[in-house]
This record gives sequence, structure tokens and C-alpha cells, in this order.
Amino acid sequence: MQDFEKWTLDTIRSDGASLSWLEEHRFEWTTVVELAVSQIMEGKTIVLITDRERKWFEKYILTSLNKLNTDRPIIPIVSIDSLYCHYEDISGAKMIDMIDDMLSMSYKEDYFFWYIGKGEDKRVDIAKRKDTSFLWIFDEDFHNSFTMKSYDSLLDIKLLQLFNIFNLSLSAVLFGEVEVE
Repeated sequence: MQDFEKWTLDTIRSDGASLSWLEEHRFEWTTVVELAVSQIMEGKTIVLITDRERKWFEKYILTSLNKLNTDRPIIPIVSIDSLYCHYEDISGAKMIDMIDDMLSMSYKEDYFFWYIGKGEDKRVDIAKRKDTSFLWIFDEDFHNSFTMKSYDSLLDIKLLQLFNIFNLSLSAVLFGEVEVE
């Protein structure tokens, strides 16, 4: 079984120059992906949250992660908006606590957040509270996150590339080709 960091580097390099930007950030990337994939392997549900500008990407992830032609187990993933349709309007710690309580009752603590968006967006607040969250944060350094710049002209392309690498990583771990810590 191959080491996850080596497998990630080989996968990035096999894609040619288009992923050279990720090679520079592979250590930050592998750290957050290993945690997320490990949690999926433990049977945890992904609660996906994006900022408004990345709603298109949320829909892409929700429809692409469990495609019909994927020969692997279905990965449990839900959007926070589908669990609580008023999530956009939450404010304050008390309301976030109530949503967190609802999720804890529903999923028995067997869930983690995957947030994609700006660090200043209020939708990230619930995900920032948990050390197990899978965070792709823009314009802010935050512990245990993969940081990007929202003003990057290639941001959308990079998001799609990251999703592709994440999806490949997930398959490789599920099929025993790669080992995560």
C-alpha cells in the first residue's frame, strides 16, 4: 500500500503542468484531505457548506461525488441548506449552537463539515468551531485548512481540480491503494 503523500505527489505530477500550483501546497493539502478521508472511512457524513459565490460548486460536488457510474460505495453527503433551509439567516452563537445540537442528534456526532468559501463569510462560523472540519478557506489563514485567494483568476478551475484530486484520493483509499493515517 502506498503512502498518501507520495501518492498525492505522483497524482499531481501525472496531470502535467496544470497542477503545478498544487505541488507547492501539497503538504497543506494532504494534511486536510487525510483527515477528511479518514472520517469518511469511519462512516461519518459530510455536511457541505459554501459561501454564496460557490453555490454552483456545492451543486457540482453534490451531483458528482456519487455519480451513478462510480464503482465505489456511496459517500454520505448533505448540504447544510437541505438540513436547515434558513441557514442563510442564522446569526449569533446561540443559533449556531441550536443547529449544531440538531446535527448531533441527527448524526450522533458522526459528521463533519466541509466548508468552501471566504473566511469572513458567516456561513463558515459553525465549521470553524470543529477541529475535524474540512476547510477550503479563501483570503484567511486558519488552522487545519487549505487556503486559497478569492481574487485568483483561475480559482474556479483550481476548485474543480481540487475536487478531482479529492475524489481520486477517496477512491484510492476506499479501494486500498493508499493508506491514510
